[in-house]
Amino acid sequence: MSEIFVIVEHRLGEIRDITFEMLWKAGELAQKLSYTVTTIILGHELNSIVDNISDRADKIIIFDDERLKNFNADIYKEILSGLIEESKPTLTLIGNTSWGMELAPCLSVKTGLPLATDCIDIMFKDDKFIAQRQMFNGKIFSNVSFAESKECLLTIRSGVFPKDKIGDRQAEIIQKDFPLTDIPLKKNFIEFVETAAGDVDISQAELLVSVGRGIGEEENISLIKELAEALGGVVSCSRPIVDKNWLPKHLQVGTSGKSVSPKVYIAVGISGAFQHMSGASGAGIIIAVNKDPKAPIFRTADYGIVDDLFKIVPVLKEKVLELKKG
Repeated sequence: MSEIFVIVEHRLGEIRDITFEMLWKAGELAQKLSYTVTTIILGHELNSIVDNISDRADKIIIFDDERLKNFNADIYKEILSGLIEESKPTLTLIGNTSWGMELAPCLSVKTGLPLATDCIDIMFKDDKFIAQRQMFNGKIFSNVSFAESKECLLTIRSGVFPKDKIGDRQAEIIQKDFPLTDIPLKKNFIEFVETAAGDVDISQAELLVSVGRGIGEEENISLIKELAEALGGVVSCSRPIVDKNWLPKHLQVGTSGKSVSPKVYIAVGISGAFQHMSGASGAGIIIAVNKDPKAPIFRTADYGIVDDLFKIVPVLKEKVLELKKG
């Protein structure tokens, strides 16, 4: 039976969301094609990590060793290349993160397998896999086929797939010994320093109220903040707002910002350019408020309000507050 590998990404004992997103896509493909989903975990003291994904895969292969406590692409490359050579999975999915962007290219060189990076979808058509990527800052969606090979590697963009469980599985746990005896290391882990991500992480929010250039002036952003607060959501924005220094970079949605997948995405005064909407493509429901009926966002939105945001936003806020008092 053909197999899909998902390389588990974890940090400080916690599974990163990109892992759940890759497992969702792997599960979807596995259901359609009758494939096996196998997760690979490299690390140390992994029991809690295994428990969190045991119902999302058919097999979990574990390399648990003190030497794997911290990520090192040199070690991962050697272990994973041996495992890929042994099992020959049809697909190997890796997050398009700082981990994956370092690991995937050297793993491709080591195994000789073709690699597609920063993928936003994977499709099976005419008996072959097609990777979907974006080009020219999200203006063009390209479908990419692979060089002639029975196996291939892909890195997956964060936020483009749901994190939900798909399928009903109970994984077989396979423990493997650390296989390397002597490997020269080009680098060593010193310490982990968290980046200054701001007070909130918009990629984790379930409801986002996003503001664009239609807001007009910086002082008007307070309207959006009040609506987000009333809804129990988080404020985000498009690139023009960041370029004007009206909101910080960590709140930007889009190809040059973050990919998000909230249950509800309310876009206020946002035209809906490719660059922005590609970052919001994982949203469950998109609601747009824009006075231009020809704004591109209405082609993507599930619900749209064609009117002046300065009329609509205060009314929405008041209605929400009334319902809360209710």
